[in-house]
Amino acid sequence: MYYSRTIEKKINSIKNEYAAIAIYGARQVGKSTVVDHIFGEDIPSVTLDDLNERALANDNPKLFLETHPWPVIIDEIQKGTPLLEQIKIKIDDEKKICLKENRNVPLMYILTGSNQFELQKAVAESLAGRAAILTMSSLANNEIEKMEGSIFNPDLDAVRDKYNAINPKKIYKTRKEIFEKIFKGGMPEYIDKKLDRTTFFKSYIKTYMEKDIMKLISVDKERDFLRFLDYMALRTAQQINYDDIARSVGIDARTVKSWISILVTSGIAITLEPYARNLSDRVTKMEKFYFLDTGLCAYLCKWPNADMLEKGVMNGAFYETYVISEIVKSYMNAGEDYRHSFYYYRDKDKKEADLIIEGPERIYPIEIKKGINPVSKSFNFNFLEKYGKKVSKGLLIDSREDLFPINEDNWYFPIYMIGL
Repeated sequence: MYYSRTIEKKINSIKNEYAAIAIYGARQVGKSTVVDHIFGEDIPSVTLDDLNERALANDNPKLFLETHPWPVIIDEIQKGTPLLEQIKIKIDDEKKICLKENRNVPLMYILTGSNQFELQKAVAESLAGRAAILTMSSLANNEIEKMEGSIFNPDLDAVRDKYNAINPKKIYKTRKEIFEKIFKGGMPEYIDKKLDRTTFFKSYIKTYMEKDIMKLISVDKERDFLRFLDYMALRTAQQINYDDIARSVGIDARTVKSWISILVTSGIAITLEPYARNLSDRVTKMEKFYFLDTGLCAYLCKWPNADMLEKGVMNGAFYETYVISEIVKSYMNAGEDYRHSFYYYRDKDKKEADLIIEGPERIYPIEIKKGINPVSKSFNFNFLEKYGKKVSKGLLIDSREDLFPINEDNWYFPIYMIGL
């Protein structure tokens, strides 16, 4: 079964504006499926997983592009990075022709790749200004539920409008149902085919290690990286302390930093920087770390079922990870870069906000709670006013059914509304 993806709207809106579209994303999140769904009937495709095609792409990229003339879909492009310089030449040549003929440059190349670490660098060097760059994640909740999605907007007026346009009783999920979603995650093949969980994720990690990671680390570090991967799953929604992680895993802090970068650039995880305009206000410069797919994270943590996860000591961390990942996915699906506006806050007085979305003139504070127990009516984000930006009305995301005021400045926000 094909899951309609929110990012399709973005791809369709830009396909006549760029000569190339490059789509990054972790393995098995559905990049090739989406591209084939949109372009498959009209544009031929070739994958560099094919050893013969890969050899030609690397040994003679010019001949490869003559053999596969544009328009063409090239999958796993990071396995043939010499192609990118020739693609640049092809695009520039076509631009000159289009300029003379007073017409727009057509879409010539659709490129997909699962190893962002290699692909981002190569595209930045060769196709800057020529390609639209999009990032895909595993399925968001709205996609699994077959509901139309949109970018998460924390403005209270927008939230009210959205809430009034839906039927909460039809889409409300209990906390137990939310943890079922957290436990499963969003890998399309796993969700669609209802595959055996252990077999699927074990195979996923094996493929990830063989095709992505072993190119970036030395062979004798494979076991260390697997221990590191397991340990970081246990640290989801936590601040990153490089020295602590190094001691626990048995590697040095520099390696920890490098390997976290690999997890982020390969689409497995994200990090949030602390929010602070004045360095003296920071207690720490530590980033916070989140897995992007909670199903993979739960597997690595060895949680056997959703019920034990909900009742376990990590339930708050997984609930927060799910909320942050769903908001980030909504940005990715809209073609927006969350990294320029997403932060967390924690100070020496233990004042905190799990997420701050920074706009040009104001900041939007968000707190995340797994339960539906009421907070104090004095709940506020007044501690953020010292930064000189207007603090918008705050949201507390939890498992309740209704959008409801806490007080004049803060509202409860139902988790099921993220991404709608």
